[in-house]
Amino acid sequence: MQATTFPPRTANLFTQGLELQTGSALLRFGAARPRPAGRIGWSGDGAVAWLDELRGHLWSVGDPTAAAGLALRAAHQLPGIVREFTGPRGADVLLGRHLAVTDPVAWLFRWTLDEPPLHPAEERVTELDEAHHGELLAFLGEHSPAHSTGPGSSDVGLWAGIRDAGGRLVACGAMSSLRDSGAPLMASVATDAALRGQGLGAALTSWLTRYAVRRYGFCTLWQLADNTPADRLYTRLGYRNEDPCVAARIGTH
Repeated sequence: MQATTFPPRTANLFTQGLELQTGSALLRFGAARPRPAGRIGWSGDGAVAWLDELRGHLWSVGDPTAAAGLALRAAHQLPGIVREFTGPRGADVLLGRHLAVTDPVAWLFRWTLDEPPLHPAEERVTELDEAHHGELLAFLGEHSPAHSTGPGSSDVGLWAGIRDAGGRLVACGAMSSLRDSGAPLMASVATDAALRGQGLGAALTSWLTRYAVRRYGFCTLWQLADNTPADRLYTRLGYRNEDPCVAARIGTH
């Protein structure tokens, strides 16, 4: 299956109607808004895949068997370039029969088109600017060391936070964007570890969702599949749960 030529750049991955099907929101929101003419992509047999060249990350949606086949084709055509992938649940096991697949993590790509019910504590949320980046960095480092994005990231358009009566930051979150499409992506929501369970994260998440829906018409987020409290919160806020994914690193045997 080795290829000696670079795969053609495709302007459109939407030749099968997959973006309209349940379970393909990652394609619809992650690649469709907008559709870069220079994207490298693969399509066929009920799945599509597209490459984030900067990260060497291959995204795919559709049938797990077909998605694994496209990932294998991409890895063979671009040896050393495709280093990690996200695809439908089960694709990692199938791909692992041919390539070294390591560090698999189960995710849910969730989205909503609707404003959530108003949370009473949303009135405490305020926008934060560059002057607060140091404070945000320290807060995330203490209360959410594995945060997905940080202050100063070029993908982030807005930081928001909640303070206690003394002015101390007790919760924060960002409105970031999906790299390929620029679609709004909620990220790095964190609450003071000593104050969890008091609704601060729910208020901030509700506020950020409302901000995105009013500004862009929708909001997306990534959720770890085994995060039960987050699952309950996002479901209550109206986020769809139709896109089970798996992410992993890939190499050669």
